[in-house]
Amino acid sequence: MRTKFRGILTLLLAFVVQLTFAQEKTISGNVTDNSGLPLPGVNIVVKGTSKGTQSDFDGNYTIQVNRGAVLSFSYLGFTTKEVVVGDNDAISVQLTEDAATLEEVVVTAQGIKRERKSLGYAISTVASDDIQEQSSADLGRILSGEAAGLNITATNGTAGSGTNIIIRGLSTVSGSNQPLFIVDGVPFSNNTNQQNAFFDNVTESSRFLDIDPNNIESVNVLKGLSASVLYGQEGRNGVILITTKTGSGKTSNKKFEVTFSQSLFAEEAVLPDYQDEYGGGFHQNFGFFFSNWGPSFNRDISGNSLYRSGGPGNTFVANPLSQLADQTLVTGFEDLAASEYAYRPYDSVDQFFKTGFISNTSIGMTGGNENASFSANYSYFDQDSFTPGNQLTRNNIGFGGKAKLSNKLTFQGTANYTISRLKTPPISASAGSGTIGGGSSVFGDVLYTPRSVDLFGLPFQAQDGRSVYYRSGNDIQNPLWTIANAKVTQETDNIFGSASLTYNFNDNYSLTYRAGLNTYTEFNTNGQNKGGVDGDVTGFYRTIQVRNSIFDNSLILNGYEQLSESLGLTFIGGLNTRRNTYQQEGTYSTQQLAFGVLRHYNFVNQSTVDVNGQNIDFETEDNTIGVYADLSLDYKNYLFFNGTVRNDWFSTLEQENNSIFYPGASVSLIATDAIPGLQGDMFNYLKARVAYGESAGAPGAFSTRNSLALNSRAFVDAQGNVISSNSVSNRLGNQDLKPERFQEFEVGIETRFINNRVGLNVSLFKRNTEDLITDQALDPGNGFTVKRVNAGKSENEGIEVDFDITPWKTENFKWLINGNFYADENVITELPTDQIALTASIGGRPANYAIAGEAFGILQGTAVQRDADGNPIVGSDGLYLATTDIEIIGDPNPDWTGTIKNTFSYKGLKFSFDFQYRHGGDIFSQTAATLVGRGVVDSDNPIDRRGTYILPGVLQDGTPNNIPITSTNVFFNNFGFGPNEPQVFDGTTLRLNEVSLSYDFKKEFLSNTPFGSLSITLLGSNLWYKAFNFPDDVNFDTNTLSTGVGNGQGIDFITGPSSRRYGLSFRATF
Repeated sequence: MRTKFRGILTLLLAFVVQLTFAQEKTISGNVTDNSGLPLPGVNIVVKGTSKGTQSDFDGNYTIQVNRGAVLSFSYLGFTTKEVVVGDNDAISVQLTEDAATLEEVVVTAQGIKRERKSLGYAISTVASDDIQEQSSADLGRILSGEAAGLNITATNGTAGSGTNIIIRGLSTVSGSNQPLFIVDGVPFSNNTNQQNAFFDNVTESSRFLDIDPNNIESVNVLKGLSASVLYGQEGRNGVILITTKTGSGKTSNKKFEVTFSQSLFAEEAVLPDYQDEYGGGFHQNFGFFFSNWGPSFNRDISGNSLYRSGGPGNTFVANPLSQLADQTLVTGFEDLAASEYAYRPYDSVDQFFKTGFISNTSIGMTGGNENASFSANYSYFDQDSFTPGNQLTRNNIGFGGKAKLSNKLTFQGTANYTISRLKTPPISASAGSGTIGGGSSVFGDVLYTPRSVDLFGLPFQAQDGRSVYYRSGNDIQNPLWTIANAKVTQETDNIFGSASLTYNFNDNYSLTYRAGLNTYTEFNTNGQNKGGVDGDVTGFYRTIQVRNSIFDNSLILNGYEQLSESLGLTFIGGLNTRRNTYQQEGTYSTQQLAFGVLRHYNFVNQSTVDVNGQNIDFETEDNTIGVYADLSLDYKNYLFFNGTVRNDWFSTLEQENNSIFYPGASVSLIATDAIPGLQGDMFNYLKARVAYGESAGAPGAFSTRNSLALNSRAFVDAQGNVISSNSVSNRLGNQDLKPERFQEFEVGIETRFINNRVGLNVSLFKRNTEDLITDQALDPGNGFTVKRVNAGKSENEGIEVDFDITPWKTENFKWLINGNFYADENVITELPTDQIALTASIGGRPANYAIAGEAFGILQGTAVQRDADGNPIVGSDGLYLATTDIEIIGDPNPDWTGTIKNTFSYKGLKFSFDFQYRHGGDIFSQTAATLVGRGVVDSDNPIDRRGTYILPGVLQDGTPNNIPITSTNVFFNNFGFGPNEPQVFDGTTLRLNEVSLSYDFKKEFLSNTPFGSLSITLLGSNLWYKAFNFPDDVNFDTNTLSTGVGNGQGIDFITGPSSRRYGLSFRATF
């Protein structure tokens, strides 16, 4: 036994000696293309390791490796070349042009770098040139249209508002469907901490707003479960991998380089085309109403009681201030109230909005040598929005570096600090008549202002601070008063970064420890002075402080073995721990004392319960421990197999259910390399791949336990006593709760043909979700009303296509067409109840639901009653009757989406433009219904407003309808504020998303200047769009989502217009 032990010990010592005394040498050389020109930025990697460098501007490189190691040279658009290190200290290579991006090295899960051709699953890469110097500070919106299967929707058009990102459709009913963000190898919180129900306010930012696009080296999107298994349950919705310039760890032979960029943009609101023939009133009678169904401006209205003087086209009426029921509002404006008021069209809405300006300044520095490198970046973003009172500023500073130490250790680290400051007027949901819920809205009372109302010619604030407007009941909050007296702010400080230490046993084996931190604090305020109409008229002020932290630690073992001349093995084993903490506290105050002071001390009542009765103060913590392994085999560099497993333990589940195991596997075959004679000038490249992956979704904290809410200051009674409360939640904990389970199967092909002029990447996938975590109603007699259960299934099948075509290419000119296509069918197959609401139904308007057998997120609302033959039923008032119960009235999921981009390059000049297309997907639009229903915008086929009409349909007794109604009835009562069904529109949209013209100055022009490179770009975004099935003059932008970031789709509650942007940027290196 002792002899056997000594033998084993001897073998172990010999292995350690081999690792320790492997002969290392310095290799240098030059990399050129097939014409002999140097290639800068070529990736030179020691095969099977993370060790590598890049060629400099002149194509030169230096790297330390062991004799016998394999150097892999890869560069975008060129064939990867491998060279075995021998006795020669100089290795220069010439790369030949090949199948575009198919040979490049990409970053995959857990920071693993692999050749694209070895991947058996779909991955999309977005280059830094497509991200930098854009007009938006929001990385999510910049990525729109860049990859198939990536659905990105703005919550509204204001600066700093949240962005909804969905990859390959919705998968969960109760949990988050947002993807995981990974920045420089560690998780980054992409939360949108909505402090309100969406109908109270929807202005909060998504935290990926804190990432500086100018500091991004590359973005890789992992779409399928096979690609994201190594991230455990956090990667179940896809992963957006971001490598920053400060975190890329590139080594360089350059001593020092500075990059400076400056962008300046203007933005304009895309507003409706308002009609200017008719003014305020109803049924062709003039009056100061909320609607615009009054007489023509060229009509004689001398018989109206408000008429004062003049004639058609030059009519004067009583000043609206004189008609206010509460004349105390007019104090100080008596002369104005006594004056006559011109009855004519005013451009109040156009004047309300302004031209916004955007400035983005960035400076970066890099330097180093073959053993160490550093990078630093600072940027400043300032957006003064087209919406008055809306401004976003952001400061980003980042540092990163990498150093190869003398004892086989390599250190790499990055640190980033972001300061974001957002201020904006509130944006509550509007149902077309003021706002819904407990807040006000800058848009809810302005977009449908009657054409005869002079918003800027009337006072908006009484002497005592109250809102003043044109209706006699003063029951509309003046939007100018909202700008002056209602404010929302968000101040965010975000720190994120990572540090890793790698010990290289030799060129084939390494051990890495990586620690990552992302922690941010938010200070949010939402307040309104007393005297308003919307929200609490006594005034309110709410402050909420948030602290969110992610602590991520990983220990990773990497290894590579060349098992034979034809077979290579790469393996990775890892341990990962993740701790998420969220703390929130705040105060909600009402009944303001002194007007104009929004501070808690200036309010009578303070509480830790918000306007909807929800506790503001709470904290959560969840922990996950995971172990994983990844094994890859490559046979003759054309057949690749990858197998992955991970096991997680969750703290939010009971012990018997908190462990979950999920595997993944993929195969990639390069057929053009495997089959002799297949590759040629006509058929250049063919890759087939197949993949399978699983994941899980754990519930949030406290889902398995009953919870008690402690509120030491619930409210103050009439006697001034502070009342405390303790309450048990109505939600019953379920200790049998298990994670949701996801399985996905994916197949695909990637091919290039006709001398690499055409490229095609197609993926087909099918995802099944089981054990959906849903809510089950309980008998209130048991003391609880609801509990979380595992009951439900869904299925999603889809196709993704990425393509590129080069119709014309010469020595100096190139025309490139590239784009993508995506379609899926996402269906709920099983539920424990008839339906589950995904969003709240407010004011009798539609909401998203999960219904077995129907598409995910189907729209339900009131429909037009119909008889057995499908004829609409008309009531005794001549209007369509609404159903008493809600019905399915639309499917918000687009049938398919696509992007096509054209790029023309001539020497240093480049011109490009791209169109985005959305086919189908229904949208409930309160904006369109209200603008047309209130008469400020004409329908596509305007009717004679002075005529009478009979709606097609039958009466309740089955006879044809014969009841005449006015044009006001047709549009106001029937279209604008009748059943929900007519307010749902097909969302098919064509959009000119971006146009750019750039010029890169030639090197010879810069030879006697301090510039290493210089470029200038003219850029326009969202320049034109057409929503084909919406009324033309509404100019509705279908890229909007009033329900905020979450699981809602296709719902609009007048949360504002979008904007078109245009400007220029330049970039220079020194």
